[in-house]
Amino acid sequence: MLKIRILLLEDDITLNETMSEYLEELGYRVDVVEDGEEALELMYENAYDIFLLDVKVPGLNGFDLLKEARGRDIQTPAIFITSLNSVDDLSQGYESGCDDYIRKPFALKELEVRMESILKRDFFHKNNSERVEIDANIYYDISKNILYIDDDEQMLNKKEAKLLKLFLQHQEEVLSHEKIYDALWDYDETYSEASLRTYIKNLRKILGKEKIVSIKKQGYKFTKE
Repeated sequence: MLKIRILLLEDDITLNETMSEYLEELGYRVDVVEDGEEALELMYENAYDIFLLDVKVPGLNGFDLLKEARGRDIQTPAIFITSLNSVDDLSQGYESGCDDYIRKPFALKELEVRMESILKRDFFHKNNSERVEIDANIYYDISKNILYIDDDEQMLNKKEAKLLKLFLQHQEEVLSHEKIYDALWDYDETYSEASLRTYIKNLRKILGKEKIVSIKKQGYKFTKE
């Protein structure tokens, strides 16, 4: 299973430590911030699979943060985690663009279940299929994390699979080299430009050269056209 990356915004130090430790034990990779402005910077810089956002935080509050992100076409699924519990607060949360809303206090198991439901349903935001069609005979199975051509499984190494998933989650977006490095290589690994070029080359052989476009001095863009 590919490691899912989470952005957690929570200014209660005890709670963010408890949540991050629990999620890391489940195998997730968690970036923790306590300030809304810092969270927005990370949203621009990195590719995440899901956002967990407190609302009443320093800097930019969670509602405005997600509105700003959605306005910049960052469509990563998001869950608000907050003590706000009125109907108006709930309505404002969904109007901001969230996928779910959990009221404090909550059980960590509840958070786990809600997250897994969204991640399985929304391979990228609002996707309702169990697979992503790439071409007439090529598709990616979301539940199994496997690429198929003519229903035959294609062998990808771990980082090639991560890269393909990243592209599918951000179709038609230009992904900078830095964003790709950060998504493919763990914090204790040293990224390799040569290796990235090899992964791109191998995916192009499988999917077609036209699917992955090189944008000079910017990065790469995955397109189905």
